[in-house]
Amino acid sequence: MYKKLTKILKRFFSDAQIYKYGFNWSPMYRRSTGKVIEVSDDLHYVKVKIPISFKNRNYVGSIFGGSLFSATDPIYMIQLLNILGEDYVVWDKAAVINYKRPAREDVFAEFIFSKEEIEKIKKNVADNNEIDILKKLNIISKSGAVISELEKTIYVANKTFYKEKRKQKLKNK
Repeated sequence: MYKKLTKILKRFFSDAQIYKYGFNWSPMYRRSTGKVIEVSDDLHYVKVKIPISFKNRNYVGSIFGGSLFSATDPIYMIQLLNILGEDYVVWDKAAVINYKRPAREDVFAEFIFSKEEIEKIKKNVADNNEIDILKKLNIISKSGAVISELEKTIYVANKTFYKEKRKQKLKNK
């Protein structure tokens, strides 16, 4: 559904606008309490704000860890899917979040892919058909304190290779 809607919206809006407002209007993402506040035109930079509110405040008054995780969980995968395009398959494979201190104020996370990093991903996929990449980021409070550290493992594959690999797995069952 989201993919079809995106194709229609591309006639009227930039990729960055679709990315930002698509997340912010999506019911699944809204429940995380996160809000995409900035997206670069090339989608290589995304900034998310997780404001503290009655919707995500836990028993001791800080932001619930599940909100911190769910607001950051889908960003890298969707970001990379949009940057790489239709010839690639991208899946979240694993995630680890280490909580450093309670979030008692609004927090922020910045998701960044450099142009060199994207070229390296494309080259590695061209050479190996599939790869895992590890991305790390910090969730930071408004005052600059590190609230938590996030590590995401993302699977990237050549779409043709991935489809063939899936066929082989189904044949062998």
